[in-house]
Amino acid sequence: MAKYRFSLAELDPELLALLEIIPGRVMAQWARDCVLRVLPFFTAAFPEDQRPGQALETLQDWIDTGDFSMRVIRNASLDAHAAARDVGEDSPARSAARAAGQAVAAAHVTRHALAAVNYALQAIYRSETNQGPEAAVAQERVWQLKHLQDLSTDSMDGGC
Repeated sequence: MAKYRFSLAELDPELLALLEIIPGRVMAQWARDCVLRVLPFFTAAFPEDQRPGQALETLQDWIDTGDFSMRVIRNASLDAHAAARDVGEDSPARSAARAAGQAVAAAHVTRHALAAVNYALQAIYRSETNQGPEAAVAQERVWQLKHLQDLSTDSMDGGC
């Protein structure tokens, strides 16, 4: 199967507009939520390896408290990426672990959230056999945008 490639040029204008106004913690929550949808690809294949899940827990701690330690964030990200390397070949599990590593890095640089979401789409692309990978990715992108819009609205109403 060909590799799934996603570029910022493919983002729709509505998403690009949201990215300009959404706070970093909301972007991080969005990334985390998107990755949680694909993390089962990793945990099913490697149930003993907790590194990607721990990265998402580290991110949630930052989202909840605002307490930031570059060392903690960096180590969580590097550990999740090491888990991805340990997977070996391209697979949904590897993409999910990469997604977790990028998501936690969004605590440091918000744009890592986009990479996390991309890797989540890549995991879906690599896993889909029923409806076809392109259709599955398109359906997930619709959910991702709607979810970001909901989180954005909640944050403007005093949430996140």
